[in-house]
Amino acid sequence: MSKGLPTGVAAPDFTLQDTEGKPFTLSKRIGENNIILLFFPLAFSGVCTNEMCYVRDTMSTFDKLDAEVIGVSVDSFFALREFKKANNLNFKLVSDFNKETTSKYNVLDTNFFGMNGVAKRSVFIIGRNGLISYSEVLDNADNLPDFDSIQTLLKNLD
Repeated sequence: MSKGLPTGVAAPDFTLQDTEGKPFTLSKRIGENNIILLFFPLAFSGVCTNEMCYVRDTMSTFDKLDAEVIGVSVDSFFALREFKKANNLNFKLVSDFNKETTSKYNVLDTNFFGMNGVAKRSVFIIGRNGLISYSEVLDNADNLPDFDSIQTLLKNLD
């Protein structure tokens, strides 16, 4: 597994456009709930669609665990809007089109099927204290995050 940001460090702040083109700022959400940042390579690709639909279908579990899910990709917010609509996703998606946040979290993939600059499939859980409590970066984009471990960790967070 490649390295993203380690646990125990402050989550880098960012402001990205959501699917409506409105700014979403991480620091404005810290403290309310635990936050799950799901970086994914590309909207409408097979594994990414499966991952986001899995999250959609298990959202009640994340809600019970006081976790806010934010999907992050380098797709434009226009593409993410259509992806969200097509898959009836019930959580926020934000566009890191300029790749600044993906770089801050150290999950920029330099060779995704010959494409330079998409997000590696990865997960960061940010506790109410603003620190990263969980970090998982997958080198193989065909794999999904360890959602069982994610849910177990969330059960034990304040």
